[in-house]
Amino acid sequence: MIKIILAEDHLVVRNGIKLLIDSQDNLTVVGEANNGIEVMELLEKGTEADIVLTDISMAGMDGIQLVERLQQLYPGIKVIMLSMLNSSQHVFQAFEKGAKGYLVKNVGYDELLFAIEHVEKGGRYLCEEIAMMLLDKLHDVPSSSTNVEQLMADLDISDRELEVLQLISEGYTNVEIADKLFLSKRTVEGHRQNLIDKTGVKNSAALIKLAVKNGLIK
Repeated sequence: MIKIILAEDHLVVRNGIKLLIDSQDNLTVVGEANNGIEVMELLEKGTEADIVLTDISMAGMDGIQLVERLQQLYPGIKVIMLSMLNSSQHVFQAFEKGAKGYLVKNVGYDELLFAIEHVEKGGRYLCEEIAMMLLDKLHDVPSSSTNVEQLMADLDISDRELEVLQLISEGYTNVEIADKLFLSKRTVEGHRQNLIDKTGVKNSAALIKLAVKNGLIK
Protein backbone atom coordinates (compact mmCIF):
# COMPACT_ATOMS: atom_id res chain seq x y z
CA MET A 1 0.00 0.00 0.00
CA ILE A 2 1.44 3.38 -1.05
CA LYS A 3 0.78 5.95 1.68
CA ILE A 4 0.24 9.52 0.45
CA ILE A 5 -0.03 12.94 2.09
CA LEU A 6 -1.94 15.54 0.06
CA ALA A 7 -0.87 19.17 0.41
CA GLU A 8 -3.30 21.39 -1.48
CA ASP A 9 -5.01 24.56 -0.25
CA HIS A 10 -7.95 24.30 -2.66
CA LEU A 11 -10.38 21.96 -0.93
CA VAL A 12 -12.30 20.99 -4.08
CA VAL A 13 -9.11 19.98 -5.88
CA ARG A 14 -7.84 18.10 -2.82
CA ASN A 15 -11.08 16.21 -2.36
CA GLY A 16 -11.13 15.21 -6.02
CA ILE A 17 -7.60 13.82 -5.86
CA LYS A 18 -8.34 12.07 -2.57
CA LEU A 19 -11.39 10.33 -4.02
CA LEU A 20 -9.35 9.10 -6.97
CA ILE A 21 -6.47 7.85 -4.83
CA ASP A 22 -8.69 6.13 -2.29
CA SER A 23 -10.52 4.34 -5.10
CA GLN A 24 -7.31 2.42 -5.87
CA ASP A 25 -6.53 -0.81 -4.05
CA ASN A 26 -2.82 -0.02 -3.64
CA LEU A 27 -3.05 3.68 -2.72
CA THR A 28 -4.26 5.47 0.38
CA VAL A 29 -4.34 9.05 1.64
CA VAL A 30 -2.93 9.10 5.18
CA GLY A 31 -2.99 12.85 5.67
CA GLU A 32 -4.24 16.14 4.23
CA ALA A 33 -2.71 19.60 4.57
CA ASN A 34 -3.25 23.16 3.41
CA ASN A 35 0.47 23.94 3.18
CA GLY A 36 3.96 22.67 3.89
CA ILE A 37 3.82 23.61 7.56
CA GLU A 38 0.88 21.27 8.11
CA VAL A 39 2.67 18.48 6.24
CA MET A 40 5.64 18.79 8.60
CA GLU A 41 3.30 18.79 11.60
CA LEU A 42 1.68 15.55 10.38
CA LEU A 43 5.07 13.88 10.02
CA GLU A 44 6.26 15.16 13.40
CA LYS A 45 3.16 13.61 14.99
CA GLY A 46 4.08 10.23 13.54
CA THR A 47 2.18 10.04 10.24
CA GLU A 48 4.08 7.68 7.95
CA ALA A 49 4.08 8.45 4.23
CA ASP A 50 5.80 7.20 1.10
CA ILE A 51 4.84 10.15 -1.10
CA VAL A 52 3.85 13.77 -0.59
CA LEU A 53 1.72 15.09 -3.44
CA THR A 54 1.90 18.86 -3.08
CA ASP A 55 0.83 22.03 -4.79
CA ILE A 56 3.78 24.31 -5.61
CA SER A 57 1.97 27.54 -4.60
CA MET A 58 0.76 27.60 -1.01
CA ALA A 59 0.77 30.18 1.78
CA GLY A 60 3.00 29.64 4.78
CA MET A 61 5.34 27.08 3.25
CA ASP A 62 5.11 26.43 -0.47
CA GLY A 63 5.96 23.27 -2.37
CA ILE A 64 9.56 24.26 -3.11
CA GLN A 65 10.24 25.07 0.55
CA LEU A 66 8.53 21.85 1.55
CA VAL A 67 10.60 19.60 -0.70
CA GLU A 68 13.76 21.23 0.66
CA ARG A 69 12.68 20.56 4.25
CA LEU A 70 11.69 16.99 3.48
CA GLN A 71 15.06 16.35 1.82
CA GLN A 72 16.73 17.44 5.04
CA LEU A 73 14.53 15.69 7.59
CA TYR A 74 12.70 12.88 5.74
CA PRO A 75 14.84 12.00 2.69
CA GLY A 76 12.99 8.71 2.22
CA ILE A 77 9.74 10.49 1.35
CA LYS A 78 9.30 11.20 -2.35
CA VAL A 79 7.68 14.45 -3.49
CA ILE A 80 5.50 15.01 -6.55
CA MET A 81 4.62 18.58 -7.45
CA LEU A 82 1.11 19.34 -8.66
CA SER A 83 0.73 22.82 -10.09
CA MET A 84 -1.09 25.20 -12.38
CA LEU A 85 2.35 26.49 -13.42
CA ASN A 86 3.95 24.88 -16.45
CA SER A 87 6.95 27.21 -16.74
CA SER A 88 10.31 25.57 -17.27
CA GLN A 89 11.78 27.69 -14.46
CA HIS A 90 9.47 26.15 -11.85
CA VAL A 91 10.03 22.65 -13.25
CA PHE A 92 13.82 22.94 -13.08
CA GLN A 93 13.68 24.47 -9.62
CA ALA A 94 11.44 21.70 -8.31
CA PHE A 95 13.67 18.90 -9.56
CA GLU A 96 16.81 20.74 -8.44
CA LYS A 97 15.47 20.91 -4.87
CA GLY A 98 14.66 17.19 -4.85
CA ALA A 99 11.20 16.62 -6.29
CA LYS A 100 10.71 13.29 -8.07
CA GLY A 101 7.72 14.29 -10.19
CA TYR A 102 5.99 17.33 -11.64
CA LEU A 103 2.41 17.37 -12.90
CA VAL A 104 0.08 20.12 -14.06
CA LYS A 105 -3.34 20.17 -12.42
CA ASN A 106 -5.22 19.35 -15.60
CA VAL A 107 -3.35 16.05 -15.89
CA GLY A 108 -5.55 13.02 -16.61
CA TYR A 109 -6.39 10.53 -13.87
CA ASP A 110 -4.50 7.71 -15.56
CA GLU A 111 -1.33 9.79 -15.85
CA LEU A 112 -1.59 10.91 -12.22
CA LEU A 113 -1.88 7.33 -11.01
CA PHE A 114 0.95 6.20 -13.27
CA ALA A 115 3.19 9.01 -11.96
CA ILE A 116 2.56 8.05 -8.33
CA GLU A 117 3.39 4.39 -8.93
CA HIS A 118 6.40 5.22 -11.11
CA VAL A 119 7.88 7.57 -8.52
CA GLU A 120 7.25 5.10 -5.71
CA LYS A 121 9.28 2.51 -7.63
CA GLY A 122 12.24 4.91 -7.69
CA GLY A 123 11.67 6.72 -10.97
CA ARG A 124 11.15 10.36 -11.80
CA TYR A 125 8.22 11.67 -13.79
CA LEU A 126 7.47 14.77 -15.84
CA CYS A 127 3.94 15.01 -17.21
CA GLU A 128 3.38 14.84 -20.95
CA GLU A 129 2.21 18.45 -21.31
CA ILE A 130 5.39 19.89 -19.80
CA ALA A 131 7.64 17.38 -21.56
CA MET A 132 6.21 18.44 -24.93
CA MET A 133 6.52 22.14 -24.00
CA LEU A 134 10.22 21.69 -23.18
CA LEU A 135 10.74 19.68 -26.35
CA ASP A 136 9.20 22.47 -28.42
CA LYS A 137 11.46 25.04 -26.73
CA LEU A 138 14.51 22.88 -27.37
CA HIS A 139 13.56 22.56 -31.02
CA ASP A 140 13.29 26.34 -31.36
CA VAL A 141 16.69 27.08 -29.79
CA PRO A 142 19.55 27.36 -32.30
CA SER A 143 22.61 25.23 -31.68
CA SER A 144 25.00 26.47 -28.99
CA SER A 145 27.88 26.65 -31.44
CA THR A 146 25.86 29.03 -33.60
CA ASN A 147 25.09 31.19 -30.57
CA VAL A 148 28.74 31.32 -29.53
CA GLU A 149 29.93 32.20 -33.02
CA GLN A 150 27.32 34.96 -33.27
CA LEU A 151 28.27 36.37 -29.86
CA MET A 152 31.98 36.32 -30.75
CA ALA A 153 31.18 38.19 -33.95
CA ASP A 154 28.97 40.72 -32.15
CA LEU A 155 31.65 41.44 -29.54
CA ASP A 156 34.52 41.18 -32.02
CA ILE A 157 36.27 38.51 -29.92
CA SER A 158 39.10 36.72 -31.70
CA ASP A 159 39.93 33.03 -31.42
CA ARG A 160 43.12 33.95 -29.53
CA GLU A 161 41.15 36.06 -27.06
CA LEU A 162 38.78 33.15 -26.57
CA GLU A 163 41.75 30.90 -25.74
CA VAL A 164 42.96 33.43 -23.20
CA LEU A 165 39.44 33.69 -21.75
CA GLN A 166 39.23 29.93 -21.29
CA LEU A 167 42.57 29.85 -19.44
CA ILE A 168 41.56 32.81 -17.26
CA SER A 169 38.44 30.89 -16.25
CA GLU A 170 40.61 27.92 -15.29
CA GLY A 171 42.55 30.08 -12.85
CA TYR A 172 45.81 30.55 -14.73
CA THR A 173 47.85 33.72 -14.14
CA ASN A 174 48.98 36.00 -16.95
CA VAL A 175 52.49 34.51 -16.77
CA GLU A 176 51.16 30.93 -16.93
CA ILE A 177 48.88 31.80 -19.86
CA ALA A 178 51.81 33.42 -21.65
CA ASP A 179 53.86 30.24 -21.22
CA LYS A 180 51.03 28.01 -22.45
CA LEU A 181 50.28 30.08 -25.55
CA PHE A 182 53.89 31.10 -26.25
CA LEU A 183 53.05 34.77 -25.84
CA SER A 184 54.57 37.58 -23.81
CA LYS A 185 53.03 38.53 -20.49
CA ARG A 186 52.28 41.98 -21.89
CA THR A 187 50.35 40.46 -24.82
CA VAL A 188 48.25 38.34 -22.47
CA GLU A 189 47.52 41.39 -20.33
CA GLY A 190 46.42 43.17 -23.48
CA HIS A 191 44.06 40.35 -24.44
CA ARG A 192 42.57 40.33 -20.93
CA GLN A 193 41.95 44.08 -21.03
CA ASN A 194 40.51 43.86 -24.54
CA LEU A 195 38.05 41.21 -23.37
CA ILE A 196 36.97 43.39 -20.45
CA ASP A 197 36.56 46.40 -22.74
CA LYS A 198 34.66 44.52 -25.44
CA THR A 199 32.20 42.89 -23.04
CA GLY A 200 31.73 46.03 -20.96
CA VAL A 201 32.33 44.33 -17.61
CA LYS A 202 34.29 45.75 -14.67
CA ASN A 203 36.75 42.98 -13.88
CA SER A 204 37.91 39.43 -14.63
CA ALA A 205 35.36 37.83 -12.28
CA ALA A 206 32.49 39.54 -14.10
CA LEU A 207 34.08 38.59 -17.41
CA ILE A 208 34.12 34.90 -16.49
CA LYS A 209 30.53 35.05 -15.23
CA LEU A 210 29.34 36.56 -18.51
CA ALA A 211 31.34 34.05 -20.55
CA VAL A 212 29.90 31.05 -18.71
CA LYS A 213 26.35 32.39 -18.91
CA ASN A 214 26.63 32.79 -22.68
CA GLY A 215 28.47 29.55 -23.38
CA LEU A 216 31.74 31.15 -24.46
CA ILE A 217 33.69 28.91 -22.09
CA LYS A 218 33.06 25.46 -20.68
